[in-house]
Amino acid sequence: MKRVRMLLRVSSNQQLEADGDLSVQRQLVKDYISNQSDWQLDEKEYFEGSNSGYKNAVADRNILQEALQDAKAKEYDILVVYKDDRIGRRMWEIGAYVMSLKSFGVDIYTVKDGCISPESDDIMGQMMLALRYGNAQKSSSDTGMRVKDTAQKLVQKGKFMGGKAPYGYKLVLSGEVSKHGRALHHLVVVPEQAEVVKYIYELSLHKEFGATKISKILNEHEIYKDRAPRDIWKSGTIVSILTNPVYAGYTAYKRRERVDGRYHRLDSKDWIFAEKPDTEIAIIDENMWNQVQDTRKQRADKYIKSLENQNVTVIRRNSGMLALIDVLYCGYCGRKMTNGSKYNYWTIKDTGERRTSKIAIYKCPNAWNGIPHEKTKQYRADQIEPVVFEALAEYIGKLQENEDVFTQIEENQNRQKAVKQSELDKEQSELENIQQKISVMENNIPNAMTGDYPLSLEELVGIIRKHKELEQKHKRIVEERKAELDAMKVSMDDWENIRSKIPTWQDVFWNADTTTKRVLVNKLIERIDITKDSVNIRFKINLNDFFTLPRITDGSGTIPYKPCSE
Repeated sequence: MKRVRMLLRVSSNQQLEADGDLSVQRQLVKDYISNQSDWQLDEKEYFEGSNSGYKNAVADRNILQEALQDAKAKEYDILVVYKDDRIGRRMWEIGAYVMSLKSFGVDIYTVKDGCISPESDDIMGQMMLALRYGNAQKSSSDTGMRVKDTAQKLVQKGKFMGGKAPYGYKLVLSGEVSKHGRALHHLVVVPEQAEVVKYIYELSLHKEFGATKISKILNEHEIYKDRAPRDIWKSGTIVSILTNPVYAGYTAYKRRERVDGRYHRLDSKDWIFAEKPDTEIAIIDENMWNQVQDTRKQRADKYIKSLENQNVTVIRRNSGMLALIDVLYCGYCGRKMTNGSKYNYWTIKDTGERRTSKIAIYKCPNAWNGIPHEKTKQYRADQIEPVVFEALAEYIGKLQENEDVFTQIEENQNRQKAVKQSELDKEQSELENIQQKISVMENNIPNAMTGDYPLSLEELVGIIRKHKELEQKHKRIVEERKAELDAMKVSMDDWENIRSKIPTWQDVFWNADTTTKRVLVNKLIERIDITKDSVNIRFKINLNDFFTLPRITDGSGTIPYKPCSE
């Protein structure tokens, strides 16, 4: 008897509903298997819920990877699906996946077409396989275009086509049913959130406050701070609220588009608007919404519009990476400072020519996002860096007196790498744990549908959705950890190369380029905390470990500082 497993996949939550596509799929596959005299259905079933076979790569689909590993372990002989598109809809990837299963002795059968796995030496069969999934990919592309066209028409009629309700609204059943038998929802205003939306628009229009200022005000408001989405108001949330026409009663489509797996905001001139407003969902008067867009555009034009159109010659002086960008932290909130810029303008008297220069700054992302923050939020690089470099040059001069320091540098570097690698391994392990939980829960969806599971289908799908959000969060953390580890891969050979090209280490900070400075800073400094009044430098090597008499007080030093911060 041949050991048989089945693969079921649905691409949306609606298809998980009882008597929906999933239950029909399962029964058809079971009937097909029972008609084969030498097949024995295995207890294990592969299931993918709410997962597109067109948008998602094979490598990112955990169930397909699990089926592949089980095939490699010789756990089964045949994989049965309802239709070939249940495997996927990507021309080259799916064909390669089918042949990978074949290499482990597993054939794929479909209820519609029978065996679709060609032999490894059947070139014509493999070409037909590629053609099969090429057609599937084209079909999905065509369907996507039809869906977008239909969505555009529905939005023009005032229908809400988004998946998640914007802030200020909730989704409730409308009583309407789609032609596919799915219950449709519509937007309903949430009064307490609508009150916040009105306040945001008033601050933007009447006070002419920007998104950062508004988010800061809301976070400090006694009532509104508790009504923030995801516990805190951020400038990005404010921008989204101030630019969404739904608050004036107009649903919109194509406000963003997906490119290479990421969404990008489109210009408002490319949006598709409802032909007339829905007064039941309008929170802001249409005239007020338009005024806010105009005033925001005017403020943006003041700072962002093309300087060339103003007959301004731009002198760019911030093309390189900031030398302290890896080690500089805000002394108030502890967040790492990020790259920013500000402009200076002047006019040459003799010619009347207007000019501007771009000045590099370090800025605190918390303060810039409107999160409650004490005092200073940005510092000019040309004022901070000389202070740090002067202290660092003195420190370097002391290091030159003892060759054992080089060994210490290497040991510190290796120790840091080990810590970063450990952090990465921990996050990757946590990510894998979350993904395994998602897989287990998705495998239990059929049991939830039949009532043989402690949770209802709706509860289970909700938990799966939360875990997928957590999965995306940990994926971002893993990417950040990998980037941090890659940034530390400046070897001791690179370090010795730098030393050989300069007469003394102190000269680096007055003559070398930014990249070289950054390398040396990262080698010697663990962290710098900056406030309005001081710069605290924590060196990686404590000089007291190498000299009898202290040359610098300890492994860190606090330097009085009076920056021009705003």
